Amino acid sequence: MSPTKSKKLNITQIQELTILRSIVEITNSELDLNWTLHEVVKVVTDMTKADSVFVYLFDEKKEHLVLMASKTPHKHELGKVTLKVGEGITGWVAQENKPVAIAQNAYKDKRFKGFDVLPEDRYEAFLSVPILHKNRAIGVINVQHKKPHEYAAATTNLISIIAKQMGGVIDNARLFDEAKKKALQLDSLVKVSNSITSQDYLDEILSLIVVVTAEMLNSKVCSIMLLDEKGHELVMKAAQGLSEEYKRKPNVKVETSLTGQVVKTKQPMIINDVKKEERFVYQDLATKDNLTSLLAVPMVVKEKAIGVVSVYTKIPHHFSQEEIDVLQLVANQAAVAVENTKLVEEALRAKEALETRKVVERAKGILMQMNNLAEEAAYRLIHKKSMDSCRSMKEIAESIILMDEIRKK
Repeated sequence: MSPTKSKKLNITQIQELTILRSIVEITNSELDLNWTLHEVVKVVTDMTKADSVFVYLFDEKKEHLVLMASKTPHKHELGKVTLKVGEGITGWVAQENKPVAIAQNAYKDKRFKGFDVLPEDRYEAFLSVPILHKNRAIGVINVQHKKPHEYAAATTNLISIIAKQMGGVIDNARLFDEAKKKALQLDSLVKVSNSITSQDYLDEILSLIVVVTAEMLNSKVCSIMLLDEKGHELVMKAAQGLSEEYKRKPNVKVETSLTGQVVKTKQPMIINDVKKEERFVYQDLATKDNLTSLLAVPMVVKEKAIGVVSVYTKIPHHFSQEEIDVLQLVANQAAVAVENTKLVEEALRAKEALETRKVVERAKGILMQMNNLAEEAAYRLIHKKSMDSCRSMKEIAESIILMDEIRKK
């Protein structure tokens, strides 16, 4: 081997070691998924001098690859651009667990799928490498060049090593995010439970629940609707993140609405995009508020649905079974809060009625004695005075008792 070739080899090895050292530093750093992906994009960009670098990761159900990070600004596309397994070159790489390197005319490849929102899809050269964890793809790294570009085998191998190293880091970061999410959910459920046993008014309790629930599910938009007394309509009682116009929308008919079906069936309902769902009553308001995916669950107490808790997202979102279960738990706790409040109100009304009856009975006795009236006539006199003066019978009776006490003094 000539001294020149040896020197080049040493330089290449030094570069590779530098890159791998950077990856090791990332793996030993904080377990924040977004930060991790951003750092991976930086390392790959510096290494390849690429015009574009994308990172796609599988969603929870391993059905779709979601764009999670990019070199170029794609703030509005991150989390929204998705591919099915096997769809496009990216989906093919994830399905086959094999890299693909195309030096030019990548967009003419029969496997290629373009997105109008990604101008990089017109770039000439394309390198796609699976991100592996336990020998299974959990995502894909895409490298693109505007001009034709030959991807050396050494480059592909090095990116494959990086992708394999990052597989474990990304998985751990996701587990960390999941742990933080569960901790937030637990804290939120404690807040909801505490609200149920509080002495606050129902409106305050429901307002707290929608705020906590929106935060817990990272949706920012949540509402609670309760059945009216006749059980024919759902009435908005609390909302978080919705416009005043949406909050003031007319009551929702149980028989003809989607949320009404949630009450009737006592089963959760998921809509991927309410703006495209013809059965969604207020599509115009949903468009104004930029509402997209919906999860609605029934509020069930004593096997009876009394309302609906709804969570909306601004971007398309696949609600996991865990999210459905958590929201159902919150909804049932909210139903208990409503039921407890009704029982307290009924008890107060009963107590008030009993006190009113005692006072009226005493006032009747005074009128019967003073005016030599029969019991029924005394009652009619109190009732007439109440109607004429627009005051309650209790107030009239208390006035009669007070006048009698003054007279006796």
